[in-house]
Amino acid sequence: MTDFRFSVNVLGIESPEGFARSCRAVEDAGFDALFAADHLGVPAPFPVLVAAAHATERMRVGTLVLNAAFWNPALLAREIATTDALTGGRLEVGLGAGHMRWEFESAGIAWESFGTRADHLESTVTALRRLFAQPAYEPQAAMREAFGLPVLRPVQRHGFGGEGPPLIIGGTGDRILAIAGACADIVSVAGAYQVPGRPPGTFRIGSAAEADERIRFTRACAGPRADHIEWHTLVQMVIETDDRRAAAAAAAERLGIRVGDLLDTPFVLIGTVEEMAAQILTARDRYGFTHFTVHAPYRDVFARVIAQVRANGVSPAPAD
Repeated sequence: MTDFRFSVNVLGIESPEGFARSCRAVEDAGFDALFAADHLGVPAPFPVLVAAAHATERMRVGTLVLNAAFWNPALLAREIATTDALTGGRLEVGLGAGHMRWEFESAGIAWESFGTRADHLESTVTALRRLFAQPAYEPQAAMREAFGLPVLRPVQRHGFGGEGPPLIIGGTGDRILAIAGACADIVSVAGAYQVPGRPPGTFRIGSAAEADERIRFTRACAGPRADHIEWHTLVQMVIETDDRRAAAAAAAERLGIRVGDLLDTPFVLIGTVEEMAAQILTARDRYGFTHFTVHAPYRDVFARVIAQVRANGVSPAPAD
């Protein structure tokens, strides 16, 4: 696979008009998708995605990623089907196990062990596949017939076993990546690692060696599916500089990684636009990453990196 996709992760919204302008700017800058997170204190994902799709023409939208523990599968299925319909089949659904303990506590949701949260993620995927496949709720049959109501189902038939939108699953641990390898259309190998012995949500940046190992592990879990998966990562930081080593030295301690490892990791881009474009190409060739997301504050500089990558003769991802 040589086609790239590039996306931006929305962290905040302005006025309706300002958000629409921002989405159009993202599309005009060459991004292929816009994602919304699922954290307390940031905008609710599904309204953001509907608004983004309505403001743009081709750009896909998605969740990166939903905290499965926040959602009842039946209610989530309704949200997904509605959003897929209202975005004209441009939705991608990212699911994760959740990792911020304070969010669970603030929402009054029990903070369970990682194994329990992973179990819930896996059962959520299974439940969504079943809910998308079922023709309709039987108790509503008379009402649907009387009023000519359509059955609420996703528009797309790409993910969830051919019953819904493309499925993204991401993480760093064996359990989550094994689930991703088994059933996800898009596997997101995360670059932020929980620091042992520190409060949940205290992260460090992963190294290139860890990325190598995580890709090998997940590809083994995927088996014959591996070559049909889109391999994705969220770039944690983009630093434009004429002096890569000095910039890495200034950031390394804060990111919990050695300077040499920071210069080599695929999870942070450092350098001139040309150097960062070369990092993207290296990440594709070394790990198979073809889909890269950045947080919204890095949108403008990353847009120039996208242009440089594509100027090197790499075609944009084909439109759906």
